[in-house]
Amino acid sequence: MNFQPNENLQMIADMARDFAEREIRPYVMEWDESQYFPKELFKKLGELGMTGVLVPEEYGGAGLGYFEYVTVIQEISKVCGSIGLSVAAHNSLCTGHIMMFGNEEQKKKYLPLLASGEWVGAWGLTEANTGSDAMRMQCVAKQDGDSWVINGTKNWITHGISGDVAVVLARTGDLLDSRGITAFIVERGTPGFRGGKKENKLGMRASETAELIFEDCRIPASNVLGNVGEGFVQAMKILDGGRISIGALGLGIAKGALEAAVKYSKERHQFGQPISNFQAISFKLADMATEIEASEMVLMEACDLKNRHQKVTKVSAMAKYMTSEVSVRVATEAVQIFGGYGYTKDFPVEKFYRDCKLCTIGEGTSEIQKLVISREILGE
Repeated sequence: MNFQPNENLQMIADMARDFAEREIRPYVMEWDESQYFPKELFKKLGELGMTGVLVPEEYGGAGLGYFEYVTVIQEISKVCGSIGLSVAAHNSLCTGHIMMFGNEEQKKKYLPLLASGEWVGAWGLTEANTGSDAMRMQCVAKQDGDSWVINGTKNWITHGISGDVAVVLARTGDLLDSRGITAFIVERGTPGFRGGKKENKLGMRASETAELIFEDCRIPASNVLGNVGEGFVQAMKILDGGRISIGALGLGIAKGALEAAVKYSKERHQFGQPISNFQAISFKLADMATEIEASEMVLMEACDLKNRHQKVTKVSAMAKYMTSEVSVRVATEAVQIFGGYGYTKDFPVEKFYRDCKLCTIGEGTSEIQKLVISREILGE
């Protein structure tokens, strides 16, 4: 496997990096403090193809692969994990679900709007009492003639209030039946569909997380994604790719924290010399860099498998697990290297420290990743 970046990949990295420095960095702490989700940024991202990285050109996307996709997420996340998270959720979850399982009519209708950044997407699987245990979901959809009527609530949904369209998983069969869940496309403005409580979070505060509420929400049968009863199986396949997204997010945060720590260690002087001269600091940096490099290799393997349409369940879980845990360790050490300054909001590592923890929870906890990995290796 050759993971060496080519000229095209380098151009994409430069483009994403320049955009993040120009359009995101000046506002990072302002957005974080006010919990402001900059929805208007998505149109600018869309103009550069970053809201439809994986979408084929025929539907208005960039038509690129997973190496390019994780490069975009990483470069944005080096500057702001919140925006990296929102771009990842938009691309891999809502847009990815329609791209993978939508019919031609659905793709032509929704993908150009999502790929351009004109519309922002949301994806609703999790509920208040069903996080990892998704098959116990209480949000139900009942068929009524040529329509489906949805009732229930989804929680912890990225873009739950601001999203223009959501892919929603609802129970259409018996409890605990993996063939009793169906995916639906629900547009904002549909009667009976609204956003609910916005979460007040530790980190990722500029990425909106909120409830989706359905009260006798009637949608046409043409908005079913795939066949009735296939929703849970679809969701598990979507999460395989979503884990790569969160892996890229965690890796970007880790790289941003390392870059800040290296720079600070050269500038900060104690006992008449830069603190980078002290073994206690330089060894921390060595460990941080090594863990980042190792986790990136696993993530690149997952991208390679995904590009070749090979089974990616085990490796994507490994990549998500490893990069997210590494991001927490690296951000923690970065704060330690900054000392007292690292504990203040005047320096970037404080935000990396708060943001990174989400990577070990969202789109499957670290414990769930270990469950997936162990089941895969025991079944081989």
